[in-house]
Order: sequence, then C-alpha cells, then structure tokens
Amino acid sequence: MTALSSARFVQMPALRVIATAIGTVVRATRHLAETMRHRRDAAMLGGFNDRMLSDIGLTRSDLADAYAEPLWRDPTALLAVRAGERRQARRRPDPRLRRLVSAPPLVPADDGFSAAHRASRPG
Repeated sequence: MTALSSARFVQMPALRVIATAIGTVVRATRHLAETMRHRRDAAMLGGFNDRMLSDIGLTRSDLADAYAEPLWRDPTALLAVRAGERRQARRRPDPRLRRLVSAPPLVPADDGFSAAHRASRPG
C-alpha cells in the first residue's frame, strides 16, 4: 500500500509542472497572436492622412515609434499612451495663456445712455 501512495505523490507534482508549462505556452501564444493582430491594426493607421491621424491624437512619428517596437510588444499600447497624453494636454490649457488671450465682452458697457435715449435726442 505504501508503494502505491508514494508513486501517486511523485506523479502529482510532475503533472502540475507539465500543466503549468502548457499553460505558459498557451498564454504566450495568445499574447503573440494578439500582438500581431494589433500590429496589423496599427499598420492600417499608416494609410490614414495626417488630418485623420490628428483627429485621433496621433502623428506620423508616433506611428514610426510604434513600428520600431520589438515584434513581441504591442504597438497599439504606445499609440494609446501618446494619444492620451495629447488629449490631457488639450484639456488643461496653460493658465498664463488665459491672461494673454482675452475676448471682448459680449455685452457692451453701460455708459448711462440707452439706445432709446440716443434715438430721441435731436441731432
């Protein structure tokens, strides 16, 4: 009886190691397939003109940087970061610019004379 129980304990860790190795290979394969799909999607962005790229917050140099990443890295992750940085910069204007660029008031200043008063005055 002890011979059977000791053989069973030897097999269980070996099966765990094999299952872990297979799981690791499957995850790596899925990650590589997803990265290649994202790389194909990023290549599609290369067909956009500069205006279309700027609409989504990217530039040609962003695409070049994404393509320069190694094959096992996801290029769309870099593109998402770059677009997010530009979006945040666009949302937070520099407070110094607010003082420099001031628009005229929409309502004219009240100088004590109304339009009806000016129209009733003889010329």
